[in-house]
Amino acid sequence: MVVQKVASHMPTDIPDIVIGRLPIYLRALTQLLNAGRTVTSSRELGEYLGISSAQIRKDLSHFGGFGKQGTGYDVAVLRDKLQQILHVDRQWPMAIVGAGDLGRALAHYRGFESRGFRVAAVFDNDERKVGQSLADTELVIEPMRRFKEVVQANGIEIAMLAVPAEHAQSVTDQLVDACIRAILNYAPINIIVPSNVYVQYIDPVIELQHMTFYLGHQPK
Repeated sequence: MVVQKVASHMPTDIPDIVIGRLPIYLRALTQLLNAGRTVTSSRELGEYLGISSAQIRKDLSHFGGFGKQGTGYDVAVLRDKLQQILHVDRQWPMAIVGAGDLGRALAHYRGFESRGFRVAAVFDNDERKVGQSLADTELVIEPMRRFKEVVQANGIEIAMLAVPAEHAQSVTDQLVDACIRAILNYAPINIIVPSNVYVQYIDPVIELQHMTFYLGHQPK
Protein backbone atom coordinates (compact mmCIF):
# COMPACT_ATOMS: atom_id res chain seq x y z
CA MET A 1 0.00 0.00 0.00
CA VAL A 2 1.35 3.37 -1.01
CA VAL A 3 0.74 6.80 0.43
CA GLN A 4 -1.64 8.59 -1.89
CA LYS A 5 -1.62 12.18 -0.74
CA VAL A 6 -0.32 14.64 1.82
CA ALA A 7 -2.79 17.13 3.23
CA SER A 8 -2.05 20.43 4.91
CA HIS A 9 1.08 22.59 4.79
CA MET A 10 4.67 21.46 5.22
CA PRO A 11 6.91 23.00 7.91
CA THR A 12 9.87 23.56 5.52
CA ASP A 13 10.51 24.79 2.01
CA ILE A 14 11.86 21.38 1.00
CA PRO A 15 9.57 19.77 -1.62
CA ASP A 16 7.27 17.18 -0.10
CA ILE A 17 8.22 14.68 -2.82
CA VAL A 18 11.80 14.82 -1.46
CA ILE A 19 10.59 14.22 2.11
CA GLY A 20 8.60 11.28 0.77
CA ARG A 21 11.72 9.62 -0.63
CA LEU A 22 13.75 9.87 2.58
CA PRO A 23 11.99 6.92 4.30
CA ILE A 24 12.72 4.84 1.18
CA TYR A 25 16.42 5.68 1.46
CA LEU A 26 16.32 4.96 5.19
CA ARG A 27 14.77 1.53 4.63
CA ALA A 28 17.39 0.66 2.00
CA LEU A 29 20.24 1.76 4.27
CA THR A 30 18.86 -0.32 7.14
CA GLN A 31 18.70 -3.35 4.87
CA LEU A 32 22.31 -2.76 3.79
CA LEU A 33 23.40 -2.53 7.42
CA ASN A 34 21.58 -5.74 8.24
CA ALA A 35 23.47 -7.38 5.38
CA GLY A 36 26.77 -6.29 6.89
CA ARG A 37 27.52 -3.46 4.48
CA THR A 38 29.45 -0.44 5.74
CA VAL A 39 29.80 1.71 2.60
CA THR A 40 27.49 2.42 -0.33
CA SER A 41 27.16 4.91 -3.17
CA SER A 42 24.38 6.93 -4.76
CA ARG A 43 24.79 4.74 -7.84
CA GLU A 44 24.29 1.53 -5.87
CA LEU A 45 21.31 2.97 -3.99
CA GLY A 46 19.84 4.20 -7.27
CA GLU A 47 20.14 0.79 -8.93
CA TYR A 48 18.59 -0.86 -5.88
CA LEU A 49 15.68 1.59 -5.63
CA GLY A 50 15.08 2.46 -9.28
CA ILE A 51 15.94 6.12 -8.64
CA SER A 52 18.70 7.98 -10.47
CA SER A 53 21.92 8.55 -8.56
CA ALA A 54 21.70 12.25 -9.43
CA GLN A 55 18.25 12.45 -7.83
CA ILE A 56 19.50 10.79 -4.65
CA ARG A 57 22.43 13.21 -4.39
CA LYS A 58 20.12 16.17 -5.03
CA ASP A 59 17.64 14.98 -2.39
CA LEU A 60 20.34 14.55 0.23
CA SER A 61 21.92 17.91 -0.60
CA HIS A 62 18.88 19.64 0.93
CA PHE A 63 20.15 18.46 4.33
CA GLY A 64 23.88 19.05 4.05
CA GLY A 65 26.87 17.12 2.76
CA PHE A 66 26.90 13.35 3.01
CA GLY A 67 29.65 11.13 1.70
CA LYS A 68 32.72 11.96 -0.32
CA GLN A 69 33.43 11.63 -4.01
CA GLY A 70 35.26 8.39 -4.66
CA THR A 71 34.46 6.89 -1.23
CA GLY A 72 30.66 6.97 -1.11
CA TYR A 73 28.48 7.03 1.98
CA ASP A 74 29.11 5.53 5.39
CA VAL A 75 25.92 3.46 5.66
CA ALA A 76 25.56 3.70 9.45
CA VAL A 77 26.25 7.44 9.54
CA LEU A 78 23.79 8.22 6.73
CA ARG A 79 21.17 5.94 8.30
CA ASP A 80 21.53 7.77 11.62
CA LYS A 81 21.34 11.19 9.93
CA LEU A 82 18.15 10.27 8.09
CA GLN A 83 16.61 8.99 11.33
CA GLN A 84 17.36 12.36 12.91
CA ILE A 85 15.98 14.30 9.94
CA LEU A 86 12.76 12.25 10.01
CA HIS A 87 12.64 12.40 13.83
CA VAL A 88 12.51 8.61 14.10
CA ASP A 89 15.59 8.40 16.29
CA ARG A 90 12.95 8.11 19.04
CA GLN A 91 9.70 6.14 19.34
CA TRP A 92 6.39 7.82 18.57
CA PRO A 93 3.36 6.41 20.43
CA MET A 94 0.37 5.93 18.13
CA ALA A 95 -3.35 5.27 18.48
CA ILE A 96 -5.30 2.94 16.22
CA VAL A 97 -8.92 3.99 15.79
CA GLY A 98 -11.10 1.11 14.66
CA ALA A 99 -10.65 -2.43 15.95
CA GLY A 100 -12.00 -4.31 12.95
CA ASP A 101 -9.91 -6.66 10.82
CA LEU A 102 -7.64 -3.87 9.56
CA GLY A 103 -7.18 -2.23 12.95
CA ARG A 104 -6.34 -5.55 14.59
CA ALA A 105 -3.86 -6.37 11.82
CA LEU A 106 -2.14 -3.02 12.35
CA ALA A 107 -2.01 -3.60 16.11
CA HIS A 108 -0.29 -6.94 15.54
CA TYR A 109 2.17 -5.66 12.94
CA ARG A 110 5.73 -6.17 14.24
CA GLY A 111 7.43 -3.69 11.94
CA PHE A 112 6.58 -0.45 13.71
CA GLU A 113 8.82 -0.48 16.77
CA SER A 114 12.12 -1.04 14.95
CA ARG A 115 11.35 1.94 12.71
CA GLY A 116 10.35 4.56 15.29
CA PHE A 117 6.72 3.88 16.17
CA ARG A 118 4.76 2.06 18.87
CA VAL A 119 1.07 1.25 19.03
CA ALA A 120 0.10 2.61 22.45
CA ALA A 121 -3.70 2.31 22.32
CA VAL A 122 -6.54 0.88 20.23
CA PHE A 123 -10.06 2.33 20.20
CA ASP A 124 -13.50 1.34 18.96
CA ASN A 125 -17.09 2.51 19.36
CA ASP A 126 -18.49 -1.03 19.45
CA GLU A 127 -19.12 -1.89 23.10
CA ARG A 128 -18.91 -5.58 22.21
CA LYS A 129 -15.23 -5.07 21.37
CA VAL A 130 -14.37 -2.70 24.20
CA GLY A 131 -12.34 -4.41 26.92
CA GLN A 132 -11.10 -7.22 24.67
CA SER A 133 -7.40 -7.99 24.84
CA LEU A 134 -5.51 -8.24 21.58
CA ALA A 135 -3.62 -11.53 21.47
CA ASP A 136 0.17 -11.36 21.69
CA THR A 137 0.06 -7.71 22.75
CA GLU A 138 -0.50 -5.79 25.97
CA LEU A 139 -3.28 -3.80 24.32
CA VAL A 140 -6.89 -3.70 25.43
CA ILE A 141 -9.51 -2.09 23.18
CA GLU A 142 -10.59 1.23 24.67
CA PRO A 143 -13.95 3.00 24.12
CA MET A 144 -13.91 6.15 21.99
CA ARG A 145 -15.44 8.08 24.89
CA ARG A 146 -12.01 7.77 26.58
CA PHE A 147 -10.03 8.76 23.50
CA LYS A 148 -9.04 12.25 24.60
CA GLU A 149 -8.16 11.09 28.11
CA VAL A 150 -5.99 8.17 26.99
CA VAL A 151 -4.30 10.08 24.17
CA GLN A 152 -3.31 12.99 26.37
CA ALA A 153 -2.15 10.71 29.20
CA ASN A 154 0.17 8.86 26.81
CA GLY A 155 1.41 11.83 24.82
CA ILE A 156 -0.02 10.45 21.58
CA GLU A 157 0.08 12.78 18.56
CA ILE A 158 -0.34 10.24 15.72
CA ALA A 159 -3.46 8.21 14.93
CA MET A 160 -4.15 5.55 12.32
CA LEU A 161 -7.75 5.77 11.15
CA ALA A 162 -9.19 2.35 10.27
CA VAL A 163 -12.92 3.00 10.30
CA PRO A 164 -15.62 2.75 7.58
CA ALA A 165 -15.76 5.69 5.18
CA GLU A 166 -19.13 6.87 6.47
CA HIS A 167 -17.70 7.40 9.95
CA ALA A 168 -14.29 8.76 8.98
CA GLN A 169 -15.07 12.48 9.19
CA SER A 170 -16.94 12.37 12.49
CA VAL A 171 -14.17 10.29 14.04
CA THR A 172 -11.56 12.65 12.57
CA ASP A 173 -13.30 15.53 14.34
CA GLN A 174 -12.82 13.65 17.62
CA LEU A 175 -9.14 13.09 16.85
CA VAL A 176 -8.60 16.77 16.13
CA ASP A 177 -10.44 17.75 19.31
CA ALA A 178 -8.04 15.51 21.25
CA CYS A 179 -5.05 17.36 19.72
CA ILE A 180 -3.96 14.59 17.36
CA ARG A 181 -1.49 16.24 14.97
CA ALA A 182 -1.01 13.54 12.32
CA ILE A 183 -3.47 11.04 10.85
CA LEU A 184 -2.77 8.04 8.64
CA ASN A 185 -6.14 7.49 6.97
CA TYR A 186 -7.05 4.05 5.64
CA ALA A 187 -10.68 5.01 5.00
CA PRO A 188 -11.35 5.46 1.24
CA ILE A 189 -12.47 9.06 1.65
CA ASN A 190 -10.83 12.46 1.95
CA ILE A 191 -11.18 14.01 5.38
CA ILE A 192 -11.24 17.67 6.37
CA VAL A 193 -8.76 18.82 9.01
CA PRO A 194 -7.27 22.12 10.22
CA SER A 195 -4.12 23.33 8.48
CA ASN A 196 -1.90 22.27 11.40
CA VAL A 197 -2.94 18.59 11.16
CA TYR A 198 -1.06 16.38 8.71
CA VAL A 199 -2.88 13.63 6.84
CA GLN A 200 -1.60 10.77 4.73
CA TYR A 201 -3.98 8.60 2.72
CA ILE A 202 -3.54 4.90 2.07
CA ASP A 203 -5.98 3.26 -0.33
CA PRO A 204 -4.88 -0.10 -1.80
CA VAL A 205 -7.68 0.01 -4.39
CA ILE A 206 -6.20 3.16 -5.92
CA GLU A 207 -2.84 1.40 -6.22
CA LEU A 208 -4.49 -1.66 -7.79
CA GLN A 209 -6.27 0.58 -10.30
CA HIS A 210 -2.94 2.23 -11.05
CA MET A 211 -1.44 -1.16 -11.89
CA THR A 212 -4.38 -2.41 -13.97
CA PHE A 213 -3.89 0.54 -16.34
CA TYR A 214 -0.54 -0.98 -17.33
CA LEU A 215 -1.81 -4.56 -17.28
CA GLY A 216 -4.56 -3.56 -19.71
CA HIS A 217 -1.95 -2.28 -22.18
CA GLN A 218 0.27 -5.36 -22.04
CA PRO A 219 -0.21 -8.30 -24.41
CA LYS A 220 -1.14 -11.52 -22.63
